[in-house]
Amino acid sequence: MAKAEVIKAQVEPALKKEVEQIFEKLGLSANEAIILFYHHVKLYRGIPFNVRIPNRTTVKTFKDTDAGKNLVRCKDADDMFAKLGI
Repeated sequence: MAKAEVIKAQVEPALKKEVEQIFEKLGLSANEAIILFYHHVKLYRGIPFNVRIPNRTTVKTFKDTDAGKNLVRCKDADDMFAKLGI
């Protein structure tokens, strides 16, 4: 099937750069990734991942971590597991 439709979207430059670097590691162009997304929407008959409105706790956590607050820093995995009590 010939590709004749064009999709235009505006994206923050930093986001575009970061995501396209991920696509490159996956061996995909941005165009191929968009086509893949469209095929998955068709296959799942909806967005192929959960889209949710975060609750108050999640929003607070996002804001805190973005501000560098209430973070637990770990030296390595062993330190993390120790702090988690695992």
